[in-house]
Amino acid sequence: MTITITPDTADAAPARPDRPAYRVTALGVLRSEWGKFWSLRSSWITLGVSLFLLTAIGAIAAATYSPGSNGGGPPGPSSGPEDAVSVALTGLTFASLAVGVLGVLMSAGEYSTGMIRSTLAAVPRRLPVLWSKSVVTSVLVVPVAVIGALAAFGLGVPSLDGESISMSFGDDGVLRSLIGAGVYLGLVGVWGVALGSLLRSTASGITVLVSSLLILPGLTSLLPASWKDDITPYLPSNAGQAVTHLHQASDSLGPWAGLAVFAGWVALTLAGAAYRLVRTDV
Repeated sequence: MTITITPDTADAAPARPDRPAYRVTALGVLRSEWGKFWSLRSSWITLGVSLFLLTAIGAIAAATYSPGSNGGGPPGPSSGPEDAVSVALTGLTFASLAVGVLGVLMSAGEYSTGMIRSTLAAVPRRLPVLWSKSVVTSVLVVPVAVIGALAAFGLGVPSLDGESISMSFGDDGVLRSLIGAGVYLGLVGVWGVALGSLLRSTASGITVLVSSLLILPGLTSLLPASWKDDITPYLPSNAGQAVTHLHQASDSLGPWAGLAVFAGWVALTLAGAAYRLVRTDV
């Protein structure tokens, strides 16, 4: 006798369970970059160093202040008469270097280790990675820098008591300058992220950052006077630090105009980094 097995009586193959659908969301990318930041010891140590430099150098400058020393103002165009704010922010330039290096490490560090391939494989659209790194850097740097600037000024007030430049938090423009210092440092951090992503090299990113913040303003002294007056206020560090000046000089931009110019430098670099990230292979 022949037995015929029809499809109706054959055992059906067990069905595979459906795999859950995973979606890449902006919040998920942000959480990933936040986790990366705190998982790297160099990241939070560099952030702590910037806080220490801003606070400690400002407090030391106030403790050792002597009239006529002219050691308080930041480099660049003259910021007007010396005042307690400029003395408290003596460490601003050093802190900006630490924050900028932090930003470069946030982006270019992945290129040096090859981790960027895994990152972009998980986020195929690519651009959310750049935006998330920028947001995480600014969200962390701005409050830390504002705390450092306020602490430097607060620690310096007793040392400057009795001096002609002595001021308090309630004086006109003081809080604007101190909070502006935090915003400026936050933009420096984002600029570091943009440079690191654009150049894809930690060494190159740090070199361009240091040259732009420190060396370039000094080189403008070699230019003819007419060119120098037109170019110097618009350099990245000079424009950005204008928001920290309590008194504006004739060769310096206004506080918010200077901050806007520096934000334009940051936005331009971010646009270049975004274009390269989308158009070229990693």
